Amino acid sequence: MNRLLVVDDEKGIRDMIRKYAEFEGYEVAEARDGMEAVELCRKESFDLIIMDVMMPHLDGFSAGKMIRREKDIPLIILSARGEEYDKIHGFEIGIDDYVVKPFSPKELMMRISAVLKRARNQRVPVEKDVFVYEDLCIDFTARIVTIEGKRVDMTPKEYALFFYLVKNKGIALTREQLIKDVWGYDFYGDDRTLDTHIKLLRKSIGKYATLIVTLRGVGYRFETKQ
Repeated sequence: MNRLLVVDDEKGIRDMIRKYAEFEGYEVAEARDGMEAVELCRKESFDLIIMDVMMPHLDGFSAGKMIRREKDIPLIILSARGEEYDKIHGFEIGIDDYVVKPFSPKELMMRISAVLKRARNQRVPVEKDVFVYEDLCIDFTARIVTIEGKRVDMTPKEYALFFYLVKNKGIALTREQLIKDVWGYDFYGDDRTLDTHIKLLRKSIGKYATLIVTLRGVGYRFETKQ
């Protein structure tokens, strides 16, 4: 049985999520704010966290970042704000999904199921090789990317997306193909999630951002000059 941690300062929201989650067969624990969530994660194990952003004592983004430093737990953020900046900030700290309030409890359950399934099944193919282009070095086996000898920190999804693009160097990859192969058939979202991750990935690789070419109306291609 998967164990969920629901973090929200509104009891009504926690009660609603608990009701639907328990009906779906999940075990549910609750926290009223970010600090309580961090402490609970240090003491107990969870398969997924559903966390509100605006809370007293410690906001959801900060709490998620602190938890991710110690444990790799899938994280779904709840927020009344749907601006691109907030979503990008969330994906930068490595969240798995972003749900805007008010939301459908049934939709949230579908997103929880999809994230848990991806966490169980998604594996980056292990390749016994290293890709090198100028000062960019990608060690697929160790999951390490370096530029000019300095390690580049990426979220798990950025790694998966970048590795997939590089492994298919020179091939035009449709948006549908990228979403299917990187997120999985059960991805419950839209194309904007892919675009946001491409934007974050380009930011992470700095001067090599131009290697990820946008194919308007099609998708993306990783392309080098050699």
